[in-house]
Amino acid sequence: MYLVKTPWLLKKLYPQLTWDAKPCDKCIYLTFDDGPIPIVTPFVLNILQQYNAKATFFCIGDNVNKHPDVFQQVKDAGHAIGNHTYNHLKGWNTKDQTYLENFMEADKLIDSTLFRPPYGRVKRSQAKLLKEAKSGLKLIMWNILSADFDINLSPEKCLDNVIKYTTAGDIVLFHDSLKAFDRLEYALPNAMEYWSKEGFTFKSLSEP
Repeated sequence: MYLVKTPWLLKKLYPQLTWDAKPCDKCIYLTFDDGPIPIVTPFVLNILQQYNAKATFFCIGDNVNKHPDVFQQVKDAGHAIGNHTYNHLKGWNTKDQTYLENFMEADKLIDSTLFRPPYGRVKRSQAKLLKEAKSGLKLIMWNILSADFDINLSPEKCLDNVIKYTTAGDIVLFHDSLKAFDRLEYALPNAMEYWSKEGFTFKSLSEP
């Protein structure tokens, strides 16, 4: 069960999480979770380069460890980097200390003040621990969920999700993962083309 557009009530219930980026005129904040992954992440980087776009990549520590060359490609392209835990832990099913230790293990490789909890599942107690452990840490969520992770979703519907609901200043969530690639490969370039024709630009969450 998931919602493509994040409801205002959910944002109200979890004010310690960052759901909205800085307001901007005709810009979109693209984010990608679960990489870096060979083939998939370089595909994303190529599409972004075509549109002079900057984005934010929330990386899994274990994938950074396995694919340091791909991770370096993301950094070299000037994109923002965020922590996504070392092993893609679901906070609701994880003890607080274990969650913190997993975050810190990833932080050794990623070293970022941006963090996105996998599945969007994090306890209030975990959020508090993370912010105490990492000065200036922001827990980043999203406004628009492409749902590219849903293997039952058609690529066309994935594209429709982001085209239909995305407005200026939204944080849009895609996944640079093998599981999502069938939908991402279709939705991302088509969405970028559509948004560009509509006059949108693309910023990372670290940009002013």
